[in-house]
Amino acid sequence: MGARCSLVVNGRSVRVSTGDTPLEAALAEGMIAPVQAQAGTPLASQGAARPARRPPAHRARPEALRPSLPGAPIQGQEEAPPIPVALRKGTVTEIRRLSPGIVEVVATLTKRPTLEPGHQARVTFAGLPTLTLAPTLRVDGAAEINEAVFHIPRDPEGGPVDTIRLDQPVRLKGPVGRGQYRPGGGRLVLVAAGAGFGAIWAIARAARYIEPAREMALAVGARDALDLYMRESLDWLRRTGVARIVLCADRGGQRPPDVRSGPLTAHLPSLRATDVVHVAGDVSTVGAVQVLAASVSARCYPIVLD
Repeated sequence: MGARCSLVVNGRSVRVSTGDTPLEAALAEGMIAPVQAQAGTPLASQGAARPARRPPAHRARPEALRPSLPGAPIQGQEEAPPIPVALRKGTVTEIRRLSPGIVEVVATLTKRPTLEPGHQARVTFAGLPTLTLAPTLRVDGAAEINEAVFHIPRDPEGGPVDTIRLDQPVRLKGPVGRGQYRPGGGRLVLVAAGAGFGAIWAIARAARYIEPAREMALAVGARDALDLYMRESLDWLRRTGVARIVLCADRGGQRPPDVRSGPLTAHLPSLRATDVVHVAGDVSTVGAVQVLAASVSARCYPIVLD
């Protein structure tokens, strides 16, 4: 049996094996619900998951600030009725390589998609397995009302995504998930890992138009600095008044001077209980941000990439 040690998670002492991360310790003790990576499985903090257990000091907080209850309205904000699930069909009309690890695919649909920024959908390109993707905008912010734009991670050495072709039939069914943008509330903290920037870009763009005075902080990360493909998008956000934008990468031999080194979670702003956090990316990054948000009772909406 491995050595054991004490670890304090969210103000509570737990016994864990040496080498365990805070996220693993919190999951093992049932302090947070696990995030499921499989499409269609309820995510942590999404209704079907059991609410996260809190230290007694947090139980007196208003319901509006509890991240384990995403269906409750934020103070001063009413939750909109859920959008009915709808099916849309179309064809692939544009394919563009944004970086070694990200490809942009545009599908032109026969009918306008009925999704809010940050919503996901189950997308099937003919002949390929169904993916859970978040429709977004091109990096310059452009999109027609009957288009669905996707930022899709790919293996630089080749994989199924590279078999997508122009005029390929596509089916989109959604919405899926509850990570969509909700106007109102406190500071908007947006966290994007890799292709997760697609969902975050849609949320950020909508928020700047709908709530230009709302405080926003943005943290964007990638495994390699070459996959930080969104500079045109970030320049637009800066021009509209977003001052707190951080870029980071785990590796990169020629890392630009404005790109910080290390994991994304090391470069987040200090979270507050009144923050509204949207995080999109791989399951480990999303789970780690959920733990940080829960530690201050900030509301968190996860968007997990396939």
